[in-house]
Amino acid sequence: MTSPSSLHINLDAIAHNWLSLRARHTGETAAVVKANAYGLGAASVAPKLFAAGCRNFFTAHLSEAIAIRPLIGNANLMVLHGILPDEAELCTAHNITPVLSSLPGIALWQAHAKRLGKPLPAFLQADTGMSRLGLSPAETATLLNDRTRLDGITITYVMTHLMNAEIAEAPSNEVQFSRILEFQSHFPGAKLSLANSSGLFLDPKFASDLARPGAALYGINPTPGRPNPLKPVVTLHGKIIAIREIEPGTQVGYNGIWTAQRPSRIATVAVGYADGYFRCLGNQSFGYFDDHPAPLVGRVSMDLTTFDITGIENINLGDSLELIGKYCTPDDLALAANTNGYEILTALGQRYQRHYTGAVSNA
Repeated sequence: MTSPSSLHINLDAIAHNWLSLRARHTGETAAVVKANAYGLGAASVAPKLFAAGCRNFFTAHLSEAIAIRPLIGNANLMVLHGILPDEAELCTAHNITPVLSSLPGIALWQAHAKRLGKPLPAFLQADTGMSRLGLSPAETATLLNDRTRLDGITITYVMTHLMNAEIAEAPSNEVQFSRILEFQSHFPGAKLSLANSSGLFLDPKFASDLARPGAALYGINPTPGRPNPLKPVVTLHGKIIAIREIEPGTQVGYNGIWTAQRPSRIATVAVGYADGYFRCLGNQSFGYFDDHPAPLVGRVSMDLTTFDITGIENINLGDSLELIGKYCTPDDLALAANTNGYEILTALGQRYQRHYTGAVSNA
């Protein structure tokens, strides 16, 4: 048996969002399906995007890439974290291209190419300001001074990751753009991959030859502060498993952080922080019954959350409150939790009954 609460994932909306993003520029558009497609189920999302026409996919870990390889036919499949020792053979066995971000990673891939006796493709990532992954300026200088380090490797794309793409006016965007163009100039045969979700809404030059949207595919707003140009994907319903009438002065939940100021009707919902509904949302969010808001009252506990349904008519035991959906998007919930929509989606737990709209058969 699964949780009585349910998570609805609209795969048709994900496909629509990818097509909408693809239409924004003339280059190719990939799909980032790392972290189990941002928590929504890569086994369902990847074939849907492949059916929509996507032919370039990115994951973070090699294991994620191997898992979806049978689901996406002959599409190009890249692993953002590159390779570790003993992973090179798995890459070629499953036709996966690593993103090389360090001199040791380049050496591993080169040694594997030498063992196979043939050139191997790779993406080459430069660190243009994020100090996370990518060749540092010192590593870049070492590589350019000894190009034999790339013998046996065909660099198909150079890439970097924008650190402030959602802030159109951020000076770092132009700085990173200039740096990656300078880096690319040393690899004349290589194309450029630059834009992430928000990068596709910057100047068209940021889209480059291959854009890499992720969060926007799943309905997260890539243009904060402006209307979301993409379709919502997720709806979360929490089942009401108890209703009680309480008197003024009655405290609710752990530590009594909410106290009824009037006779109140409290609904207990079978969703908690073990399901990815964050504890920090206590007294900060709302559930919705039809068009009526029900304030979250008290702490979110592991498996249960309490909502004030006073004054809402025709609501009964066994009904559900909408916790994510029309009136509270993942971005809205993120604002209440002081995080971002990415964390909201990736935290959604596995206990929900998951319902997919528009699924593609993997048979």
